[in-house]
Amino acid sequence: MTRTFTEEDTRVFGDISRDHNPVHYDDRFAESKNLKAKICHGLLVGGMITEVGGQIGWLASGMNFRFRWPVYFGDTITCVFTLTEVDERNRARAEAVLSNQHGETVIEAWLTGVLPGPEEQAVMSAMLREQESVSR
Repeated sequence: MTRTFTEEDTRVFGDISRDHNPVHYDDRFAESKNLKAKICHGLLVGGMITEVGGQIGWLASGMNFRFRWPVYFGDTITCVFTLTEVDERNRARAEAVLSNQHGETVIEAWLTGVLPGPEEQAVMSAMLREQESVSR
């Protein structure tokens, strides 16, 4: 999936998370940190992985992030999410790589969680059919 991050996204995320670090709000402060300009919150950008989780019904149990490069307002980030392991109880491991429009890796993530079982998959299928019938 791909998303372009805005200053408004950061403002809203800061209000929700109460993270008002000036690196996100003041160019002078960001430049004093040797950044080109203000940057997005790392967890805002890393949160792209939850879109995948929501689409597949993943119940997260752990997330580990490595923030490698700043994300500036207007950057377009692509998230590639890969399931790397699933056991017989649907416990899973995954990796995600988030890259900017220049091909630079901005975040690497390692995740653990539980995939939906047959009953949950049936509910999700019914939900999709209901959504399709409403949109027709």
